[in-house]
Amino acid sequence: MRLLYSFPHSLDRPGIALTARQQVLGLARLGVQVELFATSIGALELPPGVTVHTTLSVGALRVPHRALGVQRAYDYHDAVVSHWLSRHGSDIDIVHAWPRGCLRTLTTARSLGIPALRESPNPHTASVIRQSELAAADAGIELPATHSHASNRDVLAREREEYAAASAVLVPSDYARDEFLAEGFPARSLLQHRYGCDLDRFPARTAVRGQRPFRAVFVGRGDPTKGLHVALEAWLIANLPNAEFLIAGALQPDYAAALADLLALPTVTTLGFVTDVSALLRSADVMLLPTWTEGSALVTLEAEASGCVPLVSTAAGALGDDGIDYLEHPVGDRAALAAQLVLMAGDAEGLARLSTHGTARRDFLSWDRAGEVLLERYSDAVGLTV
Repeated sequence: MRLLYSFPHSLDRPGIALTARQQVLGLARLGVQVELFATSIGALELPPGVTVHTTLSVGALRVPHRALGVQRAYDYHDAVVSHWLSRHGSDIDIVHAWPRGCLRTLTTARSLGIPALRESPNPHTASVIRQSELAAADAGIELPATHSHASNRDVLAREREEYAAASAVLVPSDYARDEFLAEGFPARSLLQHRYGCDLDRFPARTAVRGQRPFRAVFVGRGDPTKGLHVALEAWLIANLPNAEFLIAGALQPDYAAALADLLALPTVTTLGFVTDVSALLRSADVMLLPTWTEGSALVTLEAEASGCVPLVSTAAGALGDDGIDYLEHPVGDRAALAAQLVLMAGDAEGLARLSTHGTARRDFLSWDRAGEVLLERYSDAVGLTV
């Protein structure tokens, strides 16, 4: 299969770039010939099956998006990819494009009869905006206008155009799929795949807990959407003796101020930005993610692979089954999460069973397995156009 993969960002960054990078590498290992378009790739070394085109680089120099204006930079990337596709369409079987810089590319692919898939790392944008506003209200603060999930008519309108231009939208979880359906999106235009875990970066724990206290961790952006306030309130309700809660990630300033009393609890420690998340997960018993909205949070897979049991909301987009692969609670339900904390802290055998199950399915959690599923969705999309 010959793939045009368009990512309107730098590929050597964390966050969604990690997902894109792992998708490209996994597909290349499966023999897919990839024409990769990214704004830059830094010092990344990519395999021979990947041909690299950079759209915002001059030699070794990276042109920042802000130098052009962020959306203009996305549009420029999109124009370059679209122009290339119009000239080389006969060499491409399928297009995989990421948001904000893909509308012209998707439209060109459609005009050429090439199936074009639009990645959706989050649920439907209307759902994300709504749930983020609910999360902020639940925390007693306002969502900043600069927040990536703040209400923005222009962004939502553009996203809807991208959805419509694509042959199908790629969604990474049951939750994301259900939110698209709830917005009236046609089921036939959704292709569900999944994300993975870098097993080299996240090895399984080798040491037993020993005499250290029961440890819970939160890893992620400290804002209402991720539900840290729910985690802290559940921790307070659980009232666990000889336990500790470690928080890794930068906290939104007004959010941190609203949570000051909870953050000052003697069993709570804020670590700020943590470079070695893998070591933190291996050192912990449970990972809390009471999020309001996710496509499919990579940290849940990373925790499982490390032997750390995820305690997640129904909106986390977790991969697997509740009670077997993780413990799930309704969004915003402090009491349910507190009960799960009490259960895990008091049931060493149950905790060990869940932890061992996670490390036993490490191969299933891998990006290689995710790549196999994505390649199947590509085949489905090609079949839809035949």
